[in-house]
Amino acid sequence: MMKLTKNIRISLYILIPIILWMASGLFKNEKMIENEKKSELFSVQTILSSAIEYQPLIKLKATTKSEARVDVKAKTSGEVVKIGATQGRFINKDEILCSLGVVELNRTEVKAPFGGFVEQIVKPGNFLERGQVCATIIQLNPISFVAGVPEYDINKVRIGQKVDVELVTGQSINGELTFVSKSASPDTRTFVVESQIPNPNGNVKDGLTANMTIEIDKVMAHKISPSILLLNDEGKLGIRVVTENDSAMFKEINILEDSEDGLWVTNIPDIVEIIVQGQGFVEDGQKVITNRL
Repeated sequence: MMKLTKNIRISLYILIPIILWMASGLFKNEKMIENEKKSELFSVQTILSSAIEYQPLIKLKATTKSEARVDVKAKTSGEVVKIGATQGRFINKDEILCSLGVVELNRTEVKAPFGGFVEQIVKPGNFLERGQVCATIIQLNPISFVAGVPEYDINKVRIGQKVDVELVTGQSINGELTFVSKSASPDTRTFVVESQIPNPNGNVKDGLTANMTIEIDKVMAHKISPSILLLNDEGKLGIRVVTENDSAMFKEINILEDSEDGLWVTNIPDIVEIIVQGQGFVEDGQKVITNRL
């Protein structure tokens, strides 16, 4: 009995190492297979991008427009014997522009219909026929900045949005949109927008060109490098991201602004892992190994 037990014990001493060796071989094979599978996956570099609140801007070319421009005409004929204003001067409502030497005494005076700047006025000694212009007056307070919004942006603008204007003269003015047209120009397919701004001293002249910037509604957006952009088979512009199951996937983007330090884009999740290196070597649905920067 002692001998049998000893033999069994010796057999176990021999068998156990053999079993362990065989098991280690199985584990090793499984590990090798797993490593081989991993080695078959393409390695990409990624960043985890989080959207932040962004202020989109619409930039337009604008022109200043006076509130009113009127040719003040004589109601009778006669010689201009006196003028009550000089060219370029501001004149108040009902001030006399031209005095005529005529028989119809009740019509000898041509008055300003509103307060404004005298753009042009006849000289004394000239003879005016009935209906001829005595003076031209422009009203510069308020002054309007007029621009055209492309049809693809018109749904983004509305009355009350903040406006920044920079004139060719170097003047900078802040205001808000006061008018948005409901009808597009048939020639340009743009919608007229206006920003009416106080101009009590007439410092902003009529007919000046300017750059108008409209602050539209804020959105959540990502800032990315242009170098990671791709075109898919349909010719759409986008980026390649990594999904939750470690697969590559193309995402079409909407570019809001091309700034000096990157592109501001939307149409992707607020938090997303973006492939920044190797995106051109993988396909949609392909499993990848990610190395996050």
